[in-house]
Amino acid sequence: MLAYPKVSTSEVESDPVESVSPANLEILEKSLLSETLQPVKETRKLDKATTRSSLKASTWDGVFATIFSNITGGVLLSNFLLQLGGTPVEIGMLASVPMLVNLLQPVGAFLSERSTSRHWYGIGIFGPSRLLWLVLVLGIALSSWHQIDPHSLVILTLAMVLITHVMGSLGSASWLSWMAALVPVRLRGRYFGIRNSAANLTNLIVGPLLALGISAWPGGPLEGYGAILLVGVAIGIISLACQFWMIDINPQEQERSAVASDDRKNSDNQESNHSHNALASCLSPNFLKFLLYFSFWSFAMNVSSPFFNLYMLDNLGIDVSWVTIYNSLMAGAGLMMLVLWGKLADKIGNRPLLVMVGILVAVTPLLWLGMGADAVSVWVLFPLLHLLKGGTLAAIDLCNNNLQMAVAPGRHQATYFGVAAAVSGVAGAMGTTLGGFLAQQANYGGLPAMFVLSAMLRIMALLPLLFVYEPRSQSLLQLMGNLLSKKVREHESHRDLSGG
Repeated sequence: MLAYPKVSTSEVESDPVESVSPANLEILEKSLLSETLQPVKETRKLDKATTRSSLKASTWDGVFATIFSNITGGVLLSNFLLQLGGTPVEIGMLASVPMLVNLLQPVGAFLSERSTSRHWYGIGIFGPSRLLWLVLVLGIALSSWHQIDPHSLVILTLAMVLITHVMGSLGSASWLSWMAALVPVRLRGRYFGIRNSAANLTNLIVGPLLALGISAWPGGPLEGYGAILLVGVAIGIISLACQFWMIDINPQEQERSAVASDDRKNSDNQESNHSHNALASCLSPNFLKFLLYFSFWSFAMNVSSPFFNLYMLDNLGIDVSWVTIYNSLMAGAGLMMLVLWGKLADKIGNRPLLVMVGILVAVTPLLWLGMGADAVSVWVLFPLLHLLKGGTLAAIDLCNNNLQMAVAPGRHQATYFGVAAAVSGVAGAMGTTLGGFLAQQANYGGLPAMFVLSAMLRIMALLPLLFVYEPRSQSLLQLMGNLLSKKVREHESHRDLSGG
């Protein structure tokens, strides 16, 4: 939570662990240097050493931000609330608040576009929002001294989630626009794949260690979480410090560069010269189609996603250490697949990959039906299920962010990202609220019935995606035709070799 939007950006593709090695990162950085960095190139003269250090710093930023997010969100924070006696509705609020505050992202985009530095704008937003988690550290300390009751600590936790995410939402669109400007279009899948694979490797290693540290803390899990949270705040500040080695972008110069580029492209079309504004971009048919898919998908996903951990921790009574290991397996699967997904997205496009993998993600909630706390489920079925989730969700997160960058116009990008995040955030919060309500309705099937509903909604959410246009993307019919032609050629080649 409160790191940055997942950039896949989200929140990792072919050569697994080796893909994040310094040597491979060095190769990617050198390939990036051969690309034209627009509009950065027009705003300042870049040298190779500066660009290389910027890419390294961005990767390290993602690694430290992942540790911070692990501590201030996900299974650790959910388990913390359960230890305090939090209800399913409160767990649902924990997941819905970060999405609901995305309504403020257009405001953040508006403010950031009037700044003169992406870097300092981000520091001014994310620095205080991360430091405010120290208030919860103080609350946990007071609770351990019996100065505050457990339910008051639940309220304090939810309040901190709300306040810090309200602040963080003002910086998300600016950060995504910064990254869109730094990374060349043709290599976004590869670069963000490697960046996310580094983050997933961190998640794979650090997640179980954090859970083990909390469980083994001498003062109990509540005090253990407080100690880990204190460390997490320090790591969150280190993440921001990494950005001092990243190339800064002046939004004013970025906008002027985009305007000049649009004027050159549309010099023969006077109408286009006058209609390229933020409102026109947001009301374009292609954007509206994407926005319909993006918001509907967010709603469908969040009907069930925040409650899988709750289902294991509360309904099945599985220990938090096991749940953390499963989540680490998800990160490991994402690490193994992200570089592959990134290369494939660069080759065929993000939209067809989203459709194909989205079908697998849509039916995943149905696989939870029949799971239990028996040995087969704990040792075999749950690990396999989380490996499937990790591998497929890695593609969804990566391609959603890349598709968003692809359909965004060069001008007013931060505004575009803010509008998309606001609409999808509200939709996701509505999905989480509905899921939390259904989870408590035991008479209507509880969590299992909610999983079935989520699967149906996910399938429906993919339909608008079929009508979204992505530049440089293959159509599904073209992709299927290419695959069929390849199979026919392979069959004929095999027949010739066998003398048939």
